[in-house]
Amino acid sequence: MELHQLQILRELGALGSVTAVADALRVTPSAVSQQLTALQRGFPTPLTKKQGRTLSLTPAGAVLAAAATEAIDAMAAARHAVEEFEDSPTGVVSVSGFHSVGQALFGPLLREFTGDASAPSVQVTDEDVAQSEFPALTARYDLVLAHRMEHSAPWPTAGMRSLTLVREPLDVALSKSHPLSTRSSLIPADVAGERWVTSRIGYSPDDVLRAVSAVANRPVEIHHRINDYGAVSAVVAAGGVLGMLPRYTSRSVDDRDIVRIPLEGVSTHRMIDVLARPENLRRRSVRTVVEALRRVMTRLSEDGS
Repeated sequence: MELHQLQILRELGALGSVTAVADALRVTPSAVSQQLTALQRGFPTPLTKKQGRTLSLTPAGAVLAAAATEAIDAMAAARHAVEEFEDSPTGVVSVSGFHSVGQALFGPLLREFTGDASAPSVQVTDEDVAQSEFPALTARYDLVLAHRMEHSAPWPTAGMRSLTLVREPLDVALSKSHPLSTRSSLIPADVAGERWVTSRIGYSPDDVLRAVSAVANRPVEIHHRINDYGAVSAVVAAGGVLGMLPRYTSRSVDDRDIVRIPLEGVSTHRMIDVLARPENLRRRSVRTVVEALRRVMTRLSEDGS
């Protein structure tokens, strides 16, 4: 039993003929008859009867048509409620982000809506997962801040949408006392023989080091695996290892004892994207938060350039 079948039954009771129903609904009389036949299959009692050349409702059909009116009204009310919900500028919008982007964006994002009673209520949380695990988070949050290396496969499109916030380079981080610290740029051959602190496998810095090793044609010596960029910076500052730091989203890290130098000759860029289910992006409140994220990231990238 489908809602459009109930609507046809109701119109038959109101208009009195298949032809009139077809004209009202802008379909063919044959299509009306087919839908009535399909509806009848779900009931042992006849819903319609022939009266000469016309088709009318039986008492059972009339009862179902009356119930259909209530069902159609309820569906219209539900649709209206969804439309109001989608068009509301307020409401709760949940946002998850990996650690470095959370440190950089969460504060400025929340300040975008401070004191605005008509703004969405933003709830933020950190989810620091490997690149392959970000899409699954869209089942739990309205918006998911995710990262992937520029050369890696794009996000899946089935049941999900992605919006790019920024293309962010990762720079080599060295202690100020390191012999390479005065260079304006570096290439893989300069750094492949160094000892490194990098992330766990599946995260951006580790991907870059794999590329460095491939381009320099020599293994990279990894001594520490740390995902938190503040800890990476502290280990680099202590001397003896190099690290990789995102240019824009690790600016909360204390740079007093380290320098950051661009790495050339290998792809070091990662994409920071917003992932979301399509139905969530229909909500005005969610789109408002996306635009706020764009503004915050634009300011952050301009300040870090």
